Amino acid sequence: MKELIQKQLAQSIATMQAVLDDPHIADTLISIGDVTAKAMKAGHKLLVAGNGGSAADAQHLVAEFVVRLTVNRPALRAVALTTDSSILTATGNDFGFDHIFERQIEALGQSGDVFLGISTSGNSANIVNALTQAQKMGITTVGFSGGDGGKMRCLCEYNIVIPSTVTMNIQESHLALEHIFCMIVERFTFGTDFETRPQILSE
Repeated sequence: MKELIQKQLAQSIATMQAVLDDPHIADTLISIGDVTAKAMKAGHKLLVAGNGGSAADAQHLVAEFVVRLTVNRPALRAVALTTDSSILTATGNDFGFDHIFERQIEALGQSGDVFLGISTSGNSANIVNALTQAQKMGITTVGFSGGDGGKMRCLCEYNIVIPSTVTMNIQESHLALEHIFCMIVERFTFGTDFETRPQILSE
């Protein structure tokens, strides 16, 4: 069992190291943070969606924006499209699961917003459909994926593609980058005058 633990930790570290060594990922993340901060300053919002573990990521990330991550500051406008069970089940029942996020983009999205779709394969049909709808509405499209980026890659203005095909390692890297994304938006929005410190044992 100890060997299993060591193997999995080594695999996680290797994926994170590959992300760290790719300057394009860092540059893209800065660009995503900048465009999101500008959208929020202009009165727009961030919409986020994913499936399974990526749905949990969407909710986690939005909580950091609305509440706080590292600084005490005003709330930032963000919405997870994974949380309203009535909308999700009604859309899934009436139109099909592939349309659960697309429908919410149509209802809640506005030109100038930012939509972040999270899919480890890049091929989740409901994320692909949501990105297509976002494009039609003039919403900035961002994708967090893995492998080769899948079908969503060509639908996103900004892509973070984790160099791995292992779902758990892609998700681990996504979460780390999502936290940093929020930090970057905080810095672009509020500067460095706010109190900055790690959030320690507050939950």
